[in-house]
Amino acid sequence: MVTRFKLLCIALLSLTTGYSSSAQVTDSAFVRDNYTKIERNITMRDGVKLFTAIYIPKNKDKKYPFMINRTPYTSYPYGENKYKLSLGPSSLFLKEGFIFVYQDVRGKWMSEGEYEDIRPHIANKKSKKDIDESSDTYDTIEWLVKNIPGNNGKAGIYGISYPGFYSTAALPGAHQALKAVSPQAPVTDWFLGDDFHHNGALMLSDAFNFYSTFGVPRPKPITPDKGPKGINFPIKDNYRFFLSLGALKNVKEKYFGDTIRFWNDLMAHGNYDEFWKQRNIRPHLTNVKPAVLVVGGFFDAEDAYGTFHTYKAIEDQNPKVNNKLVMGPWFHGGWSRSDGSSFGDIGFDQPTSTWYQEKVEFPFFMQYLKDAAPADLAEATIFITGSNQWKNFSKWPPKDIASRTLYFHENGKLDFSAPTGSNSYDEYVSDPNHPVPYQDGVQERRTREYMIDDQRFAARRPDVKVYETETLTEDITLTGPLLAKLAVSTTGTDADYVLKLIDVYPEDAPASLVNPKVIMGGYEMLVRGEIMRGKFRNSFEHPEPFVPGQVTQVNFTLPDVAHTFKKGHKIMIQVQNSWFPLADRNPQQFMDIYHAGDKDFQKATHRIYHDQANTSSLTVTVLKP
Repeated sequence: MVTRFKLLCIALLSLTTGYSSSAQVTDSAFVRDNYTKIERNITMRDGVKLFTAIYIPKNKDKKYPFMINRTPYTSYPYGENKYKLSLGPSSLFLKEGFIFVYQDVRGKWMSEGEYEDIRPHIANKKSKKDIDESSDTYDTIEWLVKNIPGNNGKAGIYGISYPGFYSTAALPGAHQALKAVSPQAPVTDWFLGDDFHHNGALMLSDAFNFYSTFGVPRPKPITPDKGPKGINFPIKDNYRFFLSLGALKNVKEKYFGDTIRFWNDLMAHGNYDEFWKQRNIRPHLTNVKPAVLVVGGFFDAEDAYGTFHTYKAIEDQNPKVNNKLVMGPWFHGGWSRSDGSSFGDIGFDQPTSTWYQEKVEFPFFMQYLKDAAPADLAEATIFITGSNQWKNFSKWPPKDIASRTLYFHENGKLDFSAPTGSNSYDEYVSDPNHPVPYQDGVQERRTREYMIDDQRFAARRPDVKVYETETLTEDITLTGPLLAKLAVSTTGTDADYVLKLIDVYPEDAPASLVNPKVIMGGYEMLVRGEIMRGKFRNSFEHPEPFVPGQVTQVNFTLPDVAHTFKKGHKIMIQVQNSWFPLADRNPQQFMDIYHAGDKDFQKATHRIYHDQANTSSLTVTVLKP
């Protein structure tokens, strides 16, 4: 029988190592036959010891570089006679030979110290007590280079999601031996766009599910079998569960109590204040010395924001840095946890993950850690869905683009020409007690497929407004960010706005090779969706109420896309005011939502304007032929 502990360990192992369970099983014998495992507690400058598992090649004929993964998700399994099933970002690294290093970060699992979520960076350290993730990484590499025989004096760091943050944190004041760093879907800003907030709106299901286990306090170093077991959900349908939960303040009363420190922090910092700004590592990404490969997925439900903004911060603040970007058609970590040939109902005609591992990731680290041939990577290596092809660009967003604007019109029309009429708007009622679901069907946990799923279910609701172009007479490829500009009014004093960019398939579209049961005729593929909490429309630091009935501009940026809308397809935009339980409900009155009561949630009548005086639109970047 598979125990909950074993399932937890399998999941954590996948998060740490990267590749799929089938690959892990294939490689497990190779690991034992070719590597010796040792465990060490490495002392940091302030005396705290961090648990570190080190896998050293048995072949002593040559020297090896370090491949380091620092993680809060455990370096399991523990014990020098217990081996991981796989090592490194992919099996290519395992077979090539590196010294693989896995470390529990400060305060997690078998490491000493106090854990701090996205620990603030200390730019001007004045004593050995001034520690952060950058200093812990530096001290770890210093110890490894001096104490592990057979190393070549070079180190690389990689990681996905939270380990991606620790990869980014290695860059400020990097150790001289650190030559290559790959932040992959890196946690970067937990208020503006990653994981738990998007534009100030709380991503409810992710925050609750993650911190119900990850946030449980650990009084002393422990192994996963002694770790938190998670919440047994009394209602398996996540939509009904979170709706029955009621207002956010009920989370502590019904489930968390006062034990989850970071949940308490979330509830105490509802605006973009110093708590969040201190946890933004981007201003510290200066004077970067190692080569950098930033990797992410266009359909990453968690950290697409972090990928683009980490790349941009390094690029903008380090004009001469060797900093590359790779974006593929992947879910969170899909470049190492699948072959990338499809996602959801959509196929990509090729194993995109395999191509990336062989042609990009492995050559990158080989060049900088083993002095192999140059990887010859483009500045931006981008997979364009729709046309299903890899493209190389000399910058991102690309140079050869034109900014164009898709305008909303009456009767649900969408067009590149601006409206000319007057007093034109769509009016509807939004009820937070009957919110729009983020996905069709019933799910126990938030799925990753919602990022690319069919949106026909939402288009049928009266509180979702739909705007659609005529059938396209030629291909249109979008590459870059999207800017929503909505002219709206509400009878309330606050509101959320969700905008979704959708590719509508022709009625005669052939059946999906990925999921033949799906009717692809009229399929509405989500290309990009994003939420904006209306009270932050002018400032994330200083929220403002809406004036009831007054036309108000709500502008916000959506994460970048790379997608071809094919000839014969249509472009659709959907606008709605809830996205549940992906995002928490807005009571539609101006207040501290985190301390709202169950009775504070009220209906509101909304208008979306689309006339000459008040236009609503989406500005896109069109790739020139």
